[in-house]
Amino acid sequence: MAAKKILMIVGDFVEDYEVMVPFQMLLMVGHKIDAVSPGKKAGQQIATAIHDFEGHQTYTEKRGHNFTLNAGYEGVKAYDYDAIVIPGGRAPEQLGTDESVLALVRAFVEQGKPVAAVCHGPQLLAAANVIKGRRISAYPACRAEMILAGAEYASIAMDDAITDGQFVTAPAWPAHPAWIAQFLKVLGTRIEA
Repeated sequence: MAAKKILMIVGDFVEDYEVMVPFQMLLMVGHKIDAVSPGKKAGQQIATAIHDFEGHQTYTEKRGHNFTLNAGYEGVKAYDYDAIVIPGGRAPEQLGTDESVLALVRAFVEQGKPVAAVCHGPQLLAAANVIKGRRISAYPACRAEMILAGAEYASIAMDDAITDGQFVTAPAWPAHPAWIAQFLKVLGTRIEA
């Protein structure tokens, strides 16, 4: 398997598990992953948030860890990467206000590259206007945004994921085994025992 070069776009209060677990998992299987954030350089940190499902009507939010970026955002271009990963948490709503981020997401889609987004990550896909006619999952509170962006919202279990062409999406971090497995398949990654 040839290693893929993957971009992960993050920002302050990205969901802790949704940045750390995929970052480590994709490195573990041999891919190169650059985690970047607008206005930040390699070695700088972002704050994370932990979203727990504790029996309430929605998740609870707590301060997570600091996550160290391993690449700078300035000069990042889609054509330098094979795929993009968009974690959820609070970050996507802020990232969706940055036109350079939206243009970057559009470029990945236009170039037909794999796009993975989990939980609130699909908010960035909706903001970039790239999911019309696609079957997309997201955290249930993002349902209206997916529909308004022209997507068919996939209401699936919290530990499930869905692939529609180049898009791999899931509703929350309990779906990591499902969406990461589907994303690896879209990437052409083979893991042999």
